[in-house]
Amino acid sequence: MSLKEQLTDAQKDAMRAKDKERLGTLRLALAAIKQVEVDERRELSDDEVLVILTKMIKQRRDSISQYESAGRQELADAEAAEITVLQDFLPKQLNSDEIAELIAQAVTETGATGPADMGKVMAWLKPKLQGRAEMGPISGLVKAKLSA
Repeated sequence: MSLKEQLTDAQKDAMRAKDKERLGTLRLALAAIKQVEVDERRELSDDEVLVILTKMIKQRRDSISQYESAGRQELADAEAAEITVLQDFLPKQLNSDEIAELIAQAVTETGATGPADMGKVMAWLKPKLQGRAEMGPISGLVKAKLSA
């Protein structure tokens, strides 16, 4: 079953359960997916859907920090609830040891020798980490590894 089908089934379940918060989040996700499909006139793969879900989670994390700095905790809590719903559809997150192992493998396989090769390493890592880890902190770890 594709990721899009899983989202649609979860939407139906939320409708039956009358879970308005979960239903709203799932509708937003499906609308974002549909928008890209209409714009590009094609069906999206699971990897492309993962990219959209990851982007939505990142946007919500940014919103949370802005709401908290503005003293709007109720809005920050609503965004955090949306993140929880969206994360149900992402693959299992990698731990720090698995990430370090992938970074070492990327450096070896790309033949990276210094910070100038960071783009090659990140390009190798991105498809393997998509939806399984945030790329921002990974970038810092790669930079530290290549600078050492």
